[in-house]
Amino acid sequence: MHKPDVDVAIIGAGFAGLGAAIRLLQTGQHSFVVFERADEVGGTWRENTYPGCACDVPSHLYSFSFAPNPHWSQKYSPQPEILGYLKNCVERYNLRPHIRYNTEIIRTEFLEDQACWRITDRAGNVLTARVVVGATGPLNRPSVPKLKGFDVFTGKTFHSANWDHSVDLRGKRVAVVGTGASAIQIVPEVAKLASQLYVFQRTAPYVTPRMNSSYSSTWQGIYKRFPGFQKAHREFIYGVNELFGLAFTGNNTLNKLATYQSRKHLEAAISDPELRQKATPNYKIGCKRILVSDDYYPALARPNVDLVTDRITELSPTGIVTNEGTERPVDVIIFSTGFVVADIICDLQITGLNGHNLFEQWLKTGAEAYKGITTAGYPNLLFLLGPNTGLGHNSVVHMIESQVNYLIDYLRLLKESGEGAYLDVKPDVQQAYNDDLQKRLVGTVWSSGCQSWYMNGAGRNTTIWPALNSDYRKITRRVDAQDYIIRQRVGEVSSVE
Repeated sequence: MHKPDVDVAIIGAGFAGLGAAIRLLQTGQHSFVVFERADEVGGTWRENTYPGCACDVPSHLYSFSFAPNPHWSQKYSPQPEILGYLKNCVERYNLRPHIRYNTEIIRTEFLEDQACWRITDRAGNVLTARVVVGATGPLNRPSVPKLKGFDVFTGKTFHSANWDHSVDLRGKRVAVVGTGASAIQIVPEVAKLASQLYVFQRTAPYVTPRMNSSYSSTWQGIYKRFPGFQKAHREFIYGVNELFGLAFTGNNTLNKLATYQSRKHLEAAISDPELRQKATPNYKIGCKRILVSDDYYPALARPNVDLVTDRITELSPTGIVTNEGTERPVDVIIFSTGFVVADIICDLQITGLNGHNLFEQWLKTGAEAYKGITTAGYPNLLFLLGPNTGLGHNSVVHMIESQVNYLIDYLRLLKESGEGAYLDVKPDVQQAYNDDLQKRLVGTVWSSGCQSWYMNGAGRNTTIWPALNSDYRKITRRVDAQDYIIRQRVGEVSSVE
């Protein structure tokens, strides 16, 4: 039998891919490779370089528990600092020899007779791996609305994830389309530069106070000298966020408190009744992503900023036309319209047993996996941040670490099953898990009626984990062999039916 080139191939070198690679090394596993399509690590923190870009989860929690950083400069650290942290992890754990940069994987095929995956990059290079870990992340496919007039608009246009730094916004008439997590960071920065800023809003977001603060050199020194204190600080942030998560999963009292906090934040920042009404959400808090900012509402109240709630119908050569017939002249249009998340669409082709194509299958049925990690018919393939593992209340890095725990135990079971073995999650186990997951979504804020990017085109929530992080940590701690069909190469069942 052909021996695979490596035991594990990881696709993507963002938080998820690097976290998996570090844990492999920590558990004594060195036969792996990390494929990265760009020339540097970082994923979304490499790609997004827009003004004001920062995380909306406190830095001491939005980092690996096994790679703490005592030198965060502030509670919510900016993009360059987060990217620097990931680069530091590469050097700290000597990951660079395992990473293949400028290598975009376009095809993976499971070879049943060899019990391994054949992986092909865009340049035509081929490698085989016993296990493939998909760590491309959900926030890498910018969503740009298809508007009439794109070809006639004479100004500059770009998506927030592909920021054009050659465009000088000083004194320009600028439009920001969208009011999501990126927009509320961009708007305050652009408002300082533009002569006129139009913010085009489809749905008003809930915004809560950010209350950012800096960590002095003294505090950084304390965290460095007493790592247990930093760990306790991290656990405190985690616990508060978990408590806040109850407001999403059915606790009406906490939900009302969260609504009250957001409304008071709005009222304190915006005195104009008409503008305040435009900025007031009309759905249950948490149904869409809650945003954190101290300067977004004040930016909307600036005299050079106009919040537009009319629907965009087309672009003219010199501006944006809305449904009531008004044309607003602009020089630059910035689309802060998020990403394609719920419907998996990408260039990567994943072919499993019987020639089935995973993403074609998901486009028909909706993306789903067992515990968001493994999928029936695609043996020895694991996802990090797969279907229904997104969050609305806590750190996704904590979810990544839970999934990596599962990966490490999966590799243990695979090793115990023999050299030519592969594990295929049972279809009925996967189905029962996802049926239960969709039932658990009923009664949560995500099923309260609003339209969000958590939903796919068929209206199915394929994005959110409908419970607390601690619940997910429990179900991913160990792999239950009873959940899998364990086969040897050409399909003979060796154990566990």
